Amino acid sequence: MRNLFRIKPDEILRNLLDSDRETLVYKLLPHFFLELMKTYFRVVVENGQVVPKRGGAVVIANHSGVSGFDAMVLHHEITRASKRYPRVLTHHLWFLNKTTAIPAKRLGFIEATTENGIKALRKKQIVVLFPEGEYGNFKPSSKAYHLQEFKRGFVRMALLTGSPIVPTLVIGAEETHVNLSRLKLTRFLRGVVLPLPLNIIPLPSKWRIIFMDPIKLPYKKESANDRELVRELAEEIQEKMQERLNKELKKRNSVFL
Repeated sequence: MRNLFRIKPDEILRNLLDSDRETLVYKLLPHFFLELMKTYFRVVVENGQVVPKRGGAVVIANHSGVSGFDAMVLHHEITRASKRYPRVLTHHLWFLNKTTAIPAKRLGFIEATTENGIKALRKKQIVVLFPEGEYGNFKPSSKAYHLQEFKRGFVRMALLTGSPIVPTLVIGAEETHVNLSRLKLTRFLRGVVLPLPLNIIPLPSKWRIIFMDPIKLPYKKESANDRELVRELAEEIQEKMQERLNKELKKRNSVFL
């Protein structure tokens, strides 16, 4: 635990004393929590130097683990790698009331819409999203590392703004929770998907985050209206990510060591 944090204890105390309540709640405590998560999951980052240091970029990753820890840890590691503060496209349930919406926005989360993504990219920001959506995050453990069908908004965002796409793999988050099933509620909450996890406390699986080489789409922005092209591009990128996932999983000796 000696090397758990880069910030020394006396520095943490001094920062806490000098900080107002808002800084404490939305900056220092999240950083503290994320550094703790990084140690708990023993996160290893590979190829982080490819994350753009300037300009807009679309970082897409496989989604898993039920809890959404992968989104928080990925946000943290992108910030460390690029010295930039990315925007994470997040499920609209975060923004239904002020209790969750205010801290979500402070942490760099924005509601997951194509319009919000394009707006951030035009401001030359990094946008993080999970093309599988909740169907990836809440898939049963029996389908671990089998990518669910990608939604195609990320391709349209990239085409309309000329931004590169950075495919990213998160290996290890699948094993943090054992998810028995994926429940689709249709009677009262149409379209809402929920998990059925076996455990609440996450298991200490070892994580690897791999940033693949950025993809620059060689098409004009008008191509975003070509539904067939957009579909083909999304499927091609999904196939590349699945192939790399399969390759990396064969290298893994143990989930927890």
